[in-house]
Amino acid sequence: QVQLVESGGGLVQAGGSLRLSCAASGRVRSIGRMAWYRQAPGKQRELVAQSPSGGITDYPDSVKGRFTISRDDAKNTVYLQMNSLKPEDTGVYYCNMNVRGVRVWSDYWGQGTQVTVAS
Repeated sequence: QVQLVESGGGLVQAGGSLRLSCAASGRVRSIGRMAWYRQAPGKQRELVAQSPSGGITDYPDSVKGRFTISRDDAKNTVYLQMNSLKPEDTGVYYCNMNVRGVRVWSDYWGQGTQVTVAS
Protein backbone atom coordinates (compact mmCIF):
# COMPACT_ATOMS: atom_id res chain seq x y z
CA GLN A 1 0.00 0.00 0.00
CA VAL A 2 0.95 3.63 -0.44
CA GLN A 3 0.38 6.43 2.03
CA LEU A 4 0.67 10.17 1.53
CA VAL A 5 1.40 12.26 4.61
CA GLU A 6 1.07 16.02 4.54
CA SER A 7 2.52 18.67 6.82
CA GLY A 8 2.94 22.42 6.99
CA GLY A 9 -0.53 23.89 7.29
CA GLY A 10 -1.54 26.44 9.88
CA LEU A 11 -2.75 29.95 10.58
CA VAL A 12 -1.09 32.90 8.87
CA GLN A 13 -1.85 36.59 8.39
CA ALA A 14 -2.78 37.88 4.96
CA GLY A 15 0.36 38.56 2.97
CA GLY A 16 2.26 35.82 4.75
CA SER A 17 3.72 32.56 3.49
CA LEU A 18 3.40 28.86 4.18
CA ARG A 19 5.11 25.80 2.77
CA LEU A 20 3.27 22.50 2.53
CA SER A 21 4.96 19.13 2.16
CA CYS A 22 3.60 15.74 1.15
CA ALA A 23 5.64 12.55 1.26
CA ALA A 24 4.69 9.20 -0.21
CA SER A 25 5.70 6.01 1.56
CA GLY A 26 5.07 2.31 1.15
CA ARG A 27 5.37 0.31 -2.05
CA VAL A 28 6.31 3.16 -4.37
CA ARG A 29 8.10 2.21 -7.57
CA SER A 30 7.68 5.52 -9.36
CA ILE A 31 5.51 8.62 -9.30
CA GLY A 32 4.00 10.43 -12.24
CA ARG A 33 1.84 13.47 -11.79
CA MET A 34 1.93 15.28 -8.43
CA ALA A 35 -0.62 17.93 -7.57
CA TRP A 36 -2.20 20.02 -4.84
CA TYR A 37 -5.91 20.69 -4.44
CA ARG A 38 -7.85 22.71 -1.93
CA GLN A 39 -11.39 22.73 -0.64
CA ALA A 40 -12.96 25.74 1.01
CA PRO A 41 -16.05 25.37 3.21
CA GLY A 42 -19.14 24.86 1.07
CA LYS A 43 -17.15 24.68 -2.15
CA GLN A 44 -15.90 21.95 -4.43
CA ARG A 45 -12.33 20.75 -4.34
CA GLU A 46 -10.22 22.67 -6.85
CA LEU A 47 -6.80 22.20 -8.39
CA VAL A 48 -4.20 24.76 -7.29
CA ALA A 49 -1.01 23.34 -8.77
CA GLN A 50 0.21 20.35 -10.72
CA SER A 51 3.56 18.94 -11.73
CA PRO A 52 3.58 16.24 -14.40
CA SER A 53 6.60 13.96 -14.31
CA GLY A 54 9.15 15.68 -16.53
CA GLY A 55 6.57 18.22 -17.63
CA ILE A 56 5.68 21.85 -17.13
CA THR A 57 3.98 22.94 -13.93
CA ASP A 58 0.56 24.50 -14.20
CA TYR A 59 -1.53 26.79 -12.00
CA PRO A 60 -4.96 28.39 -12.15
CA ASP A 61 -5.04 32.16 -12.50
CA SER A 62 -6.16 32.53 -8.87
CA VAL A 63 -2.76 31.43 -7.54
CA LYS A 64 -0.42 32.01 -10.48
CA GLY A 65 2.60 34.05 -9.44
CA ARG A 66 1.99 33.36 -5.74
CA PHE A 67 2.15 29.55 -5.41
CA THR A 68 4.99 27.31 -6.54
CA ILE A 69 4.89 23.53 -6.74
CA SER A 70 8.12 21.59 -6.64
CA ARG A 71 9.02 17.95 -6.33
CA ASP A 72 11.88 15.82 -5.07
CA ASP A 73 11.51 12.47 -6.80
CA ALA A 74 14.37 10.96 -4.81
CA LYS A 75 12.35 11.60 -1.65
CA ASN A 76 8.90 10.90 -3.17
CA THR A 77 7.89 14.34 -1.93
CA VAL A 78 5.98 17.28 -3.35
CA TYR A 79 5.99 20.80 -1.92
CA LEU A 80 3.75 23.81 -2.26
CA GLN A 81 5.26 27.20 -1.47
CA MET A 82 2.48 29.72 -0.92
CA ASN A 83 3.35 33.43 -0.81
CA SER A 84 1.27 36.57 -0.57
CA LEU A 85 -1.54 34.57 0.96
CA LYS A 86 -5.07 35.94 0.88
CA PRO A 87 -8.10 35.11 3.04
CA GLU A 88 -9.68 33.41 0.01
CA ASP A 89 -6.81 30.89 0.06
CA THR A 90 -8.28 29.45 3.26
CA GLY A 91 -9.24 25.80 3.03
CA VAL A 92 -8.11 22.24 3.45
CA TYR A 93 -5.22 21.43 1.14
CA TYR A 94 -4.78 17.94 -0.25
CA CYS A 95 -1.87 16.45 -2.12
CA ASN A 96 -2.51 13.98 -4.91
CA MET A 97 -0.06 11.63 -6.61
CA ASN A 98 -0.27 9.12 -9.41
CA VAL A 99 1.86 6.28 -8.09
CA ARG A 100 3.08 3.06 -9.56
CA GLY A 101 2.99 0.40 -6.86
CA VAL A 102 3.94 -3.22 -7.32
CA ARG A 103 2.10 -3.63 -10.62
CA VAL A 104 -0.31 -0.83 -11.41
CA TRP A 105 -0.65 2.94 -11.40
CA SER A 106 -3.16 4.38 -8.92
CA ASP A 107 -4.18 7.77 -7.61
CA TYR A 108 -3.58 8.53 -3.92
CA TRP A 109 -4.61 11.41 -1.68
CA GLY A 110 -3.15 12.91 1.45
CA GLN A 111 -5.20 13.34 4.59
CA GLY A 112 -5.52 17.09 4.12
CA THR A 113 -4.00 19.97 6.03
CA GLN A 114 -5.85 23.10 7.11
CA VAL A 115 -4.64 26.47 5.89
CA THR A 116 -6.27 29.52 7.43
CA VAL A 117 -5.42 33.03 6.26
CA ALA A 118 -6.57 35.79 8.59
CA SER A 119 -7.37 39.24 7.25
